[in-house]
Amino acid sequence: MECRKLELTINSANDLRGVRRMFKMKVYAKVLIGGNQEMEKRTPVDKHGRTNPAWNYTMKYSISEQWLEHHGTMLVIKLYCKRKLGDRYIGEVHQSLKQLYDYASPLGGSAVVCFPVQMGCAESQGQLCFSNRFGEKVAIEKLMLAESIASFLVTGQGGAI
Repeated sequence: MECRKLELTINSANDLRGVRRMFKMKVYAKVLIGGNQEMEKRTPVDKHGRTNPAWNYTMKYSISEQWLEHHGTMLVIKLYCKRKLGDRYIGEVHQSLKQLYDYASPLGGSAVVCFPVQMGCAESQGQLCFSNRFGEKVAIEKLMLAESIASFLVTGQGGAI
């Protein structure tokens, strides 16, 4: 089985819908690939940008080559406002991994893109910008070995292969 490394950097959003009336918006993003809850990651909370948050936060994934061959595997980025009484949903971006890969491939495997933030059935408000970089195709066994060695060098503890 073959896979690729994907580096996804959530850069910023702008002109988001304000979901707080009394206090500042503190926004973070949750990222999910292919509906796999185990791959969910999130950015730190931006406490200063309000409706124009900036993170410049990079997340690294190992993705199956099969996911890049079908339009059905989606990258979903959901934006939330952090609150003490439960976080409030702002909106989300859905994009096919295949479309992202097909767009980035002729550009050397990386690209910066911006998409409108959707809020359910309502019109979009604001946009989210992120960059993606796809690595070379490798056998999953080689990738797991490389990750295990890197983990050992960083933490001094070996990972399972």
